[in-house]
Amino acid sequence: MPKDAKLRKIKVGLIQMSCVPDPKANLKKAIDRIGDAAKKGAQIVCLQELFRSQYFCQTENIELFKLAEPIPGPTTEELGKVAQKLKVVVLASLFEKRAAGVYHNTAVIIDEKGKISGKYRKMHIPDDPLYYEKFYFTPGDLGFQTHDTKFCKVGALVCWDQWFPEAARLTALSGSELIFYPTAIGWLPDEDEEMNQAQHSAWETIQRAHAIANGVYVVVVNRVGREGKLNFWGQSFVADPFGRIIAKASSDKEEVLVVECDLDKIEETRQNWPFLRDRRIDFYAPLSSRMIDTASAK
Repeated sequence: MPKDAKLRKIKVGLIQMSCVPDPKANLKKAIDRIGDAAKKGAQIVCLQELFRSQYFCQTENIELFKLAEPIPGPTTEELGKVAQKLKVVVLASLFEKRAAGVYHNTAVIIDEKGKISGKYRKMHIPDDPLYYEKFYFTPGDLGFQTHDTKFCKVGALVCWDQWFPEAARLTALSGSELIFYPTAIGWLPDEDEEMNQAQHSAWETIQRAHAIANGVYVVVVNRVGREGKLNFWGQSFVADPFGRIIAKASSDKEEVLVVECDLDKIEETRQNWPFLRDRRIDFYAPLSSRMIDTASAK
């Protein structure tokens, strides 16, 4: 590298925390933790999925729609103030009230000037035991995007999106250098230890694979602690473009993790593993099919 070349290194902050029933208390804690991350040098700070409340999708209850708010709204206003004060970018997952009867699980990007610079609505909505999200959230309609920030280009996906390689690929193809995954995932009650470890391993492995396949950094921010029947497993982490985990939080403690990411590693990795170059886009049209029927009539 030439001596006068500018190194592109940034620091990201991951806020892994537990939540209480009071949204105001959770917001205050999150703002305090953003301050802690900024003191450690973080330039982009990501909060966990639906950080303002406990994970309410364990039941189907119309009363819980009262937790939703518009974007822009009270929470983005408060986060905007702290982002402007600390000169950091904040990525926050919110329960968005778009209109009467239309709600989204939305990640919003607030720039260092305190302004909303981007928004992503969760595209893949689960409906599994204790994850009854289809009751609350309309599938996103903004597509997979890259958002320009002062520090780098970022993509935002949310929790269940992390299992879909198509989402990571399209986000990377749009220019993202870091893909953030605000997350709320934990162990179901009464599972045996072997299954718990297998589930966690699968979760971690597929996201490391997204980093490898796309040559990007993957930043995963999970919650921690027991809420209702779920025991959230924490273990927020950052994987580099080679898929190596370069930092990881604990499974049972609140943590503010600040991690340096060398963005030059993206180009270096893609030069050695040119997966994007070698894609056969002329043969990928069947990916838009639900299934491919290869049976032939005789």
